[in-house]
Amino acid sequence: MLALLSDLLPALDSRVEILAMASSDATRTGANYVRALRELGCTNVHHLKIDERHSADKPAALRRLCDASLLFFTGGDQEMITESLRGTEFLRQLLHRYHTDAQFFIGGTSAGASVLGDLMLVDGHGWRALRKGGIRTVPGLNVVPRLLIDQHFVERGRFGRLAHAVLAHPMCMGIGLAEETGIIVRAGQEAEVFGDGVVMVLDGAQVQGCNLGQAGRGEPIAGQDLRVHLLVAGQRFLLRAPRLAGPETAP
Repeated sequence: MLALLSDLLPALDSRVEILAMASSDATRTGANYVRALRELGCTNVHHLKIDERHSADKPAALRRLCDASLLFFTGGDQEMITESLRGTEFLRQLLHRYHTDAQFFIGGTSAGASVLGDLMLVDGHGWRALRKGGIRTVPGLNVVPRLLIDQHFVERGRFGRLAHAVLAHPMCMGIGLAEETGIIVRAGQEAEVFGDGVVMVLDGAQVQGCNLGQAGRGEPIAGQDLRVHLLVAGQRFLLRAPRLAGPETAP
């Protein structure tokens, strides 16, 4: 993933800021990512500390955001990211740049990817995820509206909780990312898969017979016509309608 990010940069001396507030050891995690990107040839990589002692809205942090070509969120506790940024001028400017500046990129891994959607899953495990009340979603950063991203998807058996979340929020497209696999979103409209695994796309726009409104807590949930797509590296789909948007395999 980091090699791909370095290739997306306008130049190897473009400024990259690592945000590691989700990690239990942000200083160490930030330093590891800085070192890894520098080893790939990126010469202007920094760890931007944002936490209880380092406000996102400090003038220095806002200047660094303004100068950055890439912001990268590391993994860990995704709610630490939203707690640090929600309601800040930093987030307002981040969203403005993302939607208006074609040379500005935002990336993330694990929790750092999940936080980029409209909503994010923070609870839900195994068979319990297919019962009313078996999952919990909270607002994400809404970098990409109407998107709900779940990570470690195949490896941790998270289909049930993402299906439940899409039935509960059919306006959101569910994206399940296997490890070492991700998507590149271009102009907020089209996504392309990269990596060694599978991306699962769940579309609830045509769901019928959903019983979430009638089921009692702990009762099994139901829904029909939930569309599921399995996509691999090079395949693309539209975020408003998850069909292939071009050749099945990139040239």
